[in-house]
Amino acid sequence: MTALQYILWNPPVEAFHIGGLSIRWYSICWCLGLLACYVIVQKLYKKQNIKEELFEPLFFYCFFGILIGARLGHCLFYEPGYFLSHPLEMILPMRHTMNGWVFTGYEGLASHGGTLGLMIALWLYVRKTKINLMRILDNIAIATPICAFFIRMGNLMNSEIIGDPTTVPWAFIFERVDMIPRHPGQLYEALCYLAFFFIGLYLYKKRPEQVGSGFFFGFCLTTIFTARFLLEFTKEIQEAFEANMLLNMGQLLSIPFVILGIYCMVGGKLCRKLGEPQFRK
Repeated sequence: MTALQYILWNPPVEAFHIGGLSIRWYSICWCLGLLACYVIVQKLYKKQNIKEELFEPLFFYCFFGILIGARLGHCLFYEPGYFLSHPLEMILPMRHTMNGWVFTGYEGLASHGGTLGLMIALWLYVRKTKINLMRILDNIAIATPICAFFIRMGNLMNSEIIGDPTTVPWAFIFERVDMIPRHPGQLYEALCYLAFFFIGLYLYKKRPEQVGSGFFFGFCLTTIFTARFLLEFTKEIQEAFEANMLLNMGQLLSIPFVILGIYCMVGGKLCRKLGEPQFRK
């Protein structure tokens, strides 16, 4: 097959400029994902008669929890050698080069770290608002897959997290990387997450009384990280140290989340203890 039979992919990284500031598609996708979550969770709060003033701080807890967790997750899980010797670059959206400091944005955000950061942020939010922890986790989990969808679409626009070489007819040639037909791993994940969002929404409409049990939180973790584990088999390794590993870092980090997700879906003892009173049996 020739390259013309595959999908040539080379969109501009930057969507537009405001003065000297370039706005990237990746940033736009992140913002769209967070906006979608904001709207969905706000509607869930209203439907569940949770006070509106308790919703407003939630966005800030989630935004900073995800961003900090995802950034630290990438730095410590994937490039610890470099970032532990350049700790400022973990925090600043800049990189030190031979020509001095250069603004790069946060190049490297790990979904596993973002998930941990979000869970910690929600725990802090619950301590302040006194809303039941499992209710908050369930509500956030219903909206999370749509955010994950937009983030992976941002990765696609960046031509990053590419797949292994393949001859399937829907292979992408990421021109900024090489001219080799590859699995569009980002697109596979994005479509999975979009499907999980609609399935989760359907389950919520059928079983709204399950909010506060941890079921939706478990469903979100189980589906997203099972898909992540399986789709890693179609993706190029992200760091050189993964080359000789039976399972790569993304897969190893996914396993605990899948186990936790299944535990929550079946109503584990801790979920019942932390859940709404009607589930504490």
